[in-house]
Amino acid sequence: MSQFNAPTPDTPTPGASRPAQPAPGGGSGSAWASGGTIFAGILLLVDGVLGVLKGITGVASNEVYTRINDYVFKFDVTSWGWIHLVLGVILVLVGVGILKGAAWARTAGVVLASLNIVANFMWLPYTPVWAIVTIAIDVFVIWALCTDRSGPDDLGRTG
Repeated sequence: MSQFNAPTPDTPTPGASRPAQPAPGGGSGSAWASGGTIFAGILLLVDGVLGVLKGITGVASNEVYTRINDYVFKFDVTSWGWIHLVLGVILVLVGVGILKGAAWARTAGVVLASLNIVANFMWLPYTPVWAIVTIAIDVFVIWALCTDRSGPDDLGRTG
């Protein structure tokens, strides 16, 4: 009677081209989504800075932006400036959190990018091109943060 040792789960079966289990630290997210998450963090930083600039400009002077008298969402440009200023500062902080790999930052990034889309949709009559560019950035950020399934360690970042 010969002794037969069954393969352990850590060793590949004979003829297998890859290990039976994924390597430690290997995530199920794609490289595109992982890179997209890092890029989303950078875009949130840029979007936050642009929001701060929009906010400062709106608070500083009401005559900077063209007003449309009978628009459905009628607000003072100064109040919109404060909204964009506060939202921009929070976006910068969440962007830094995403780049540091904080788990809370992904959820906060999706929520804040969604709020920023709504705010910029309502801001369309004042600066249409700038608002559309910001909406496009936020749509990409939401996609990138929702499609990446890897953890912070899988991206090579420390938190």
